[in-house]
Amino acid sequence: MTDTVLKKEGINLLIKGLGKVEMERFITMLLREPFDYTKWQENLLEDMTGEEINQKATEYYNKHNK
Repeated sequence: MTDTVLKKEGINLLIKGLGKVEMERFITMLLREPFDYTKWQENLLEDMTGEEINQKATEYYNKHNK
């Protein structure tokens, strides 16, 4: 996947999930504030058990793959 295709796919997913206005707000927020995605991801699931993570993943899958 090229960088251009990746950008287009990412924007389309953000629009689909958030709507155009909230997508713009989200991108503006990321550009305005220092944000380390890798560090954020390290702490994202630390308070969840494996079972809870699996449950959330299953719910997400079922919601988005009907």
